[in-house]
Amino acid sequence: MDRRQFLQTGAAGLVTSSLAPGLFAAPADKVRRVGLIGTGWYGKCDLFRLIQVEPVEVVSLCDVDAKMLAEAAEITASRQKSGKTPRTYGDYRKMLAEKDLDLVLIDTPDHWHALPMIEAVQSGLDVWVQKPISVDIAEGQAMLAAARKHNRVVQVGTQRRSTPHLIEAKKKFIDSGALGKIAYVEIYCYYHMRTKENPPDTAPPEHLDYEMWTGPAPMRPYNKLVHPRSWRAFMEYGNGIVGDMCIHMLDMVRWQLGLGWPTRVSSEGGILVDTNSKANITDTQTATFEFGDLPVVWTHRTWGTAADPQYPWGATIYGEKGTLKLSVMSYDFIPQGGGKAEHGDVVMELEEYPEDKTEKDLEKHVAPAIRGHMKDWLAAVDARSKPVADIEQGHVSTASCILANLAMNVGRTLEWDSAKGDIVGDDEANQLLTRPYRAPWKHPEANEV
Repeated sequence: MDRRQFLQTGAAGLVTSSLAPGLFAAPADKVRRVGLIGTGWYGKCDLFRLIQVEPVEVVSLCDVDAKMLAEAAEITASRQKSGKTPRTYGDYRKMLAEKDLDLVLIDTPDHWHALPMIEAVQSGLDVWVQKPISVDIAEGQAMLAAARKHNRVVQVGTQRRSTPHLIEAKKKFIDSGALGKIAYVEIYCYYHMRTKENPPDTAPPEHLDYEMWTGPAPMRPYNKLVHPRSWRAFMEYGNGIVGDMCIHMLDMVRWQLGLGWPTRVSSEGGILVDTNSKANITDTQTATFEFGDLPVVWTHRTWGTAADPQYPWGATIYGEKGTLKLSVMSYDFIPQGGGKAEHGDVVMELEEYPEDKTEKDLEKHVAPAIRGHMKDWLAAVDARSKPVADIEQGHVSTASCILANLAMNVGRTLEWDSAKGDIVGDDEANQLLTRPYRAPWKHPEANEV
């Protein structure tokens, strides 16, 4: 059975079925045992929010950077109730082989999401995986199939769905019909986030296993931009700013408006301004996602000024009765033809969680959303149900953004067949649904998980 046959005959039933009771679900009175794969910036951020909302026991940590791993273990011991220092691993396979976890968080760079997630659900674990779920569409299809086959609860880190002021905006202006007919949506990011550096390649630091860090991705010479945190400058490890920032806003709009798959995706852009940087991601790009008669149009520029300085990263939803602006910081509703405008701001919960005030590199305005997202995940684990950012929703948003990059690369609009899981009538573009894996790593297939 090939991938297309599997998607047509097997995955469709798996995706629409409810999650069956899991064989490995922890009893309600049991302390959940947790492992984290990827102990960098957002790995610790996610893990410490989980510790804040649930008396879990962090049993193990995994990272290919020994220095980062040791630091994370020390901080985790100080944060968790037991005070115990987690075991540490340099290879996620050895960590999962211990068979002593209930939950695992995957906070690696994007090119390392698929394989650990699939092995985790095959091991009977419920999973938190950061967005975007995959670097190619076939990975995402395999991840979804694995989660359904093994009856695991998988929450994707698209926490806009759990952001309190955005939930409020959805209820007040979308669900109530206050916007009237919605006919156009803009999503955008104007952050100057693309590196301008062009440092020389060097040998990797001794504390980093660069071979394992690279894993299934193409092997590039080590560069200080790669690790830590700046790896998004390179398409070898992700999908550029569309894969990093567009997915959040596209997923938010899909959730707000109840949208499924786009039927057609087009995109254009490139490196139009900053040609001296070592980065190979676009500095300018637009993409149009067509949801029937509703276009959702993305724009990013890593130069110049934002169209609205109060909304440098966000969404603007245009309805016949008004306009709604949404971001991680606030919302604004502007009624058409006068009337009362309404504004709402993020609530940071710093008094309820005072450790947020001093935690290194924490995005304080995002912490409440992550806590809410964690609570939603744990409730779904207990109920054996789908969380608000279920792996299927993460796959749709991720794959849509990947389609935008593919459309830009081939220079034409792509029509997506969500039932078959491929691009209609475009053999060249369909060849790009799977990225080659570097040996000895094997690309996952939906019918083999």
